[in-house]
Amino acid sequence: MEIRRAQEKDMGRIDELLLQVDMVHHEGRPDLFKVGRKYTDEQLKKIIADDRTPIFVAVDEADRVLGYAFCVLKQFPGDNILTDIKTIYIDDLCVDEVLRGRHIGKSLYEHVCGYAREIGCYNVTLNVWTCNEKAMRFYESCGLKPQKIGMETIL
Repeated sequence: MEIRRAQEKDMGRIDELLLQVDMVHHEGRPDLFKVGRKYTDEQLKKIIADDRTPIFVAVDEADRVLGYAFCVLKQFPGDNILTDIKTIYIDDLCVDEVLRGRHIGKSLYEHVCGYAREIGCYNVTLNVWTCNEKAMRFYESCGLKPQKIGMETIL
């Protein structure tokens, strides 16, 4: 397995995996998530090309995408209350559901952490929906701890 930056040729497979994530969210919170494509082809092309939104893909020896990590670099220079740290935010991390348990997700997460260190990030952050208990356990096993908690009241 190799981890590299995503390329346009990976878009079809990335779309398949995005749908797997969408279904987990839809099944867990159908009041919030509908079934559909998260990105158009044009949006995904722009994300792939932008160094501020790197996507890393784990690929097999045939260069088939096994999983991905969508990332966003964040920094708030000159903010009134936030310090000027650089953060890499994992917007989405997915391993094909038939390949889970093979440490592909852990490898992707560790790759993101290594990349973050290389470019001088202070931390790695992400959000996880409470309805996605498997993801929560996975992230906890990677050593992540809650930074903040979002709360709601449904009216």
